[in-house]
Amino acid sequence: MSGHNHEHDHSHSHGGGGGGEGGDHSHDHSHSHSPPPENIFDSQSLFKHINLDHVTTMNESEPDSGRSVIKPWNERYDSTKILESDSDEQLIMFIPFTGIVKLYSILIRTSSDSDAPRTIKLFKNREDIDFSIAEDLKADESLEHNNSTSDIMEYPLKRAIFSNVRSITLFILDNYGDDVTRISYIGLRGSWSQLSKDPVITIYEAAANPADHKTLVGQEHYVSEFNGGY
Repeated sequence: MSGHNHEHDHSHSHGGGGGGEGGDHSHDHSHSHSPPPENIFDSQSLFKHINLDHVTTMNESEPDSGRSVIKPWNERYDSTKILESDSDEQLIMFIPFTGIVKLYSILIRTSSDSDAPRTIKLFKNREDIDFSIAEDLKADESLEHNNSTSDIMEYPLKRAIFSNVRSITLFILDNYGDDVTRISYIGLRGSWSQLSKDPVITIYEAAANPADHKTLVGQEHYVSEFNGGY
């Protein structure tokens, strides 16, 4: 992801309030559910398959605070590490995996106050998302986080869409009215498979120019068959 820095100078046409005219967004939101039982989440946790060293967060108030809230399941209630936005309420977090992932759901823990994120746009396999395009770009899925509780909320994702995922980018579009957004835990549930290491096969003259073969007297027929009828 290019341009990961703390500069965040853009205008806001959204109000960020909870339901007023200025905060009117039309998104296809998923419904929230309680997180899975602990034994189920442990077996499906993607924590150990996240490339933490390459997690980047834009507009974070403290360097690396974004990656610090991607915690093991047994540390999900640890509130000593918090991700807080800097110049306004928006955040972008890029999360790469060490293989190919089928992403089942995202789990989030925040406060029940106005600093909780509201609209979250998800983009898969994109390394170029920044604030200049994230707001207008169509997301692979959009969620509306429920801030009625400070417990962990799980949001199931459309598995047909998130079945071949190498990275996921979260764009926090707005919150419930605070100047900054705070998140204490982000978890990802799914299944992981190792990147295939298929041999690279070079196809001879795959993009050959037929004109190049006019000088091969007596070999036109062979060359034509070899190159698929060129």
